[in-house]
Amino acid sequence: MAIMQRALEQTGHESPDSSLIANPVARLALLHAEAEETARLANLLGRSLPTAVTLTVMAGLTLALGGAGLAQGITWIMFILSAAGALTLAWRRTITRPFERAALKSFSQDLNAILVFAGFAWGAGAFLVLPADANVGLVVLFTAGAGTAIAFVLRERESVFLFLAPIAALASFACVLRPLAGGALDAAFVLIACAAVMGSVAFAAHRDARLRGVTALAELPFA
Repeated sequence: MAIMQRALEQTGHESPDSSLIANPVARLALLHAEAEETARLANLLGRSLPTAVTLTVMAGLTLALGGAGLAQGITWIMFILSAAGALTLAWRRTITRPFERAALKSFSQDLNAILVFAGFAWGAGAFLVLPADANVGLVVLFTAGAGTAIAFVLRERESVFLFLAPIAALASFACVLRPLAGGALDAAFVLIACAAVMGSVAFAAHRDARLRGVTALAELPFA
C-alpha cells in the first residue's frame, strides 16, 4: 500500500476512490498494490499447512521429552490438535480459490483468530506439560523456541505476534503462579526472549517491505 500512497501523493490525490482512477499512473499503482496484497496473502495461505504440521511436530516432541502426566498430556495435545485441525480446515476451504482476494482476506482473518487460539493452547503447556523443576533454558525453549519456529515457517509479522503474545503471557504467569523452579526470574527471561523474537520478526518485515517498496517504485513510470 505504500507504493500506491506515493503514487497518489504525486498525482495530488489522497484516496483511490476519487477521480484519479482515470489517471494511468495512479491506476497502475493501485493495481500493483492489489497484486502485491494478493501475492502476500496467497503465500500466507501456502504456509498455513506447514504451520499446522510444525505445531503438531513440536507438540509431539515436547510430550516425548517433557515427561508430563497422562491426563495433562492428553488435554494439552487435544488443544494443539484442535488448533492444527482448524488451520488445516481453513487452508482446505481456501486452497480451491488461491488467488481470489475476497477468499484470501477471509482466510487471513480466520488465520489470525486460529493463531490466537493456538498461542493460548501452546501457552497452556506451561501449566500442563512443563515439569515443575524446569530450568530457565527449557522454559525459554518452550516459549521463544516455539515462536521462532512458527516465525520461520509463516514469515508474517502480525501472525507471529498473535501466536507468541499469549504464549509469553501464560508462560510468565506459570513461572510465578505454578510456580516453576526459577519463579519470577524465569518469567522475566521468558518475556525478554519472546520480545526479542518479536523484535527480530518486526525488523525482518520492515526490511523486506522497504526492499519491495524500492524495487516496485523504481518500476513505476513516474520513478
